[in-house]
Amino acid sequence: MQSNLSSAQTQALHLLQTVFGYPAFRSQQGQIVDHVVRGGDALVLMPTGGGKSLCYQIPALIRHGVGIVVSPLIALMQDQVDALAEVGVRAAFLNSTQSFDEALRIEKLMRNGEIDLVYIAPERLMTQRCLELLSVTPIALFAIDEAHCVSQWGHDFRPEYIKLSVLHERFPSIPRIALTATADQQTRDEIIHRLQLENAMQFVASFDRPNIRYQIVEKANGRKQLLDFIQAQHAGDAGIVYCLSRKKVEETAEFLKENGITALPYHAGMEQADRSRNQARFLREDGIVMTATIAFGMGIDKPDVRFVAHLDLPKSIEGYYQETGRAGRDGANANAWMAYGLQDVVQQRRMIDESEANETFKRVQGAKLDAMLGLCETLNCRRVHILDYFGQESEPCGNCDTCLSPPISFDGTIAAQKILSTIYRVDQRFAAGHVIDVIRGIDTDRVKQWRHDQLSTFGIGSDKSEAEWRALLRQLIALGLVSVDYDNFSSLKLTENSRPVLRGETRIQLRQYKKADKAVKHKRQSARDFSETNLNDQEQAIFERLRWWRVETAKAHNTAAFIIFHDTTLREIARAKPRSLDDLRGVSGVGAKKLESYGTELVSLIAEFIE
Repeated sequence: MQSNLSSAQTQALHLLQTVFGYPAFRSQQGQIVDHVVRGGDALVLMPTGGGKSLCYQIPALIRHGVGIVVSPLIALMQDQVDALAEVGVRAAFLNSTQSFDEALRIEKLMRNGEIDLVYIAPERLMTQRCLELLSVTPIALFAIDEAHCVSQWGHDFRPEYIKLSVLHERFPSIPRIALTATADQQTRDEIIHRLQLENAMQFVASFDRPNIRYQIVEKANGRKQLLDFIQAQHAGDAGIVYCLSRKKVEETAEFLKENGITALPYHAGMEQADRSRNQARFLREDGIVMTATIAFGMGIDKPDVRFVAHLDLPKSIEGYYQETGRAGRDGANANAWMAYGLQDVVQQRRMIDESEANETFKRVQGAKLDAMLGLCETLNCRRVHILDYFGQESEPCGNCDTCLSPPISFDGTIAAQKILSTIYRVDQRFAAGHVIDVIRGIDTDRVKQWRHDQLSTFGIGSDKSEAEWRALLRQLIALGLVSVDYDNFSSLKLTENSRPVLRGETRIQLRQYKKADKAVKHKRQSARDFSETNLNDQEQAIFERLRWWRVETAKAHNTAAFIIFHDTTLREIARAKPRSLDDLRGVSGVGAKKLESYGTELVSLIAEFIE
């Protein structure tokens, strides 16, 4: 048994080095590969960019038969297959974009075991025709990618995923590996239950992405703040901007374009052809900013996304973590930036309350939103807060906004009492704007009409600006001391939790309002600045030349530039300055097929440059 185990590990390492061009497995990859090769089921939680794909690709190459990958990402299957073809792996997909003849050709290859990996959408896999095809296909394994889609409580729920338990029932001897980048304990339990993975080994990697800097700013003028952020820190970089509504996506893309940024919209209301074209441009061109709803992003494998920005509050920490994890997949520094304000809290709570879901679902979604609000309002390290949500302990990172510029907390009991008392005295019938006008002593027509200028709380908060009171009110809503009645013009209501605060029996700590700092323009942060070990001037010039070569090569191959080589590999080549194919062979990311395809060109290019 020991010799067989050793043989499997040796074979896996050989494939990793010769096919994919990496010297060694990272983190738990080696253990996962070995477990699946030996026929074991697995649940793998690994952050975006952590190398999940290798955990099923290598076992599929070692085991007899075809690796079946269940993926919800029809729009990205072509790029996934192209990337495997570049390293010499026989891969294909079955989806609705193909002709009938092409599908027949791939089905024949599957039945004959003449292909290594096939990507199939869950909707297609569940058809009788596909299940019959699988029954006559030699199968190496089933990989269920984006497994969190099985969770009915989650942000990416796909009903078809629930039916995937049929794989265990029909093919009990075939190993299954379920993979996802985000899942709290509740979601993990649901994945295990619905996919019948009770006996699967669980591999939970660290959720930490230390290369991502988290920053949440007070929303004043969100689009202008976004523009300042991009111009100051990410001019010319690829990035993603998330908005809640389709209209806001369109308007934000147009606003950025008007200000000289190459921005494209993406949302479910667009024509499929337009969506596909914009996604292809984002993946294949440099420096594109995609403004999108959450319909965009799952499975995006572009390694050089330097920032992810949110102009609206995400519904949960899982959603936020999943979306921000699309930045910095290459391991270089990246930013996760969000503008957040009172209206975000009101809007998200209204969406939950007005949904047609049952009360249990609303309660779960409310708890997830509360956790997200806790992250926004925390006085402590954001990274510690995120990792704690996923059950992982950590130390303050020293790299998020609350570590770099610690917020000041104060005893907010008196300020809270002023707000709560005013809400009570206006009979809990008015929205935030009116309540704040009363506190600040603003003589509006409406205030006079209702004689609220005669109230004892009129003007008791004239020492603070409207923005300060809005920030304080937002915190009280987040803490559950104030609720919003959406059926009655968004009027503010007191909750049971507010009583002990009003009576002075409970004291509360709040964040002191801080006016958003003006974005400071930095020197262009290029890939060189982001790398841990900077290149010298000659190596930087070689790197830039290699990037130009990669763009031209990708165009000739009609594929994305990163599928040819990642920036990290090009940097290593620039640093190594290989004079022969043997010199190039040891560079991370250069496998046997890529060495054969591009080795001679690269060696000649380096020699030309140095001479």
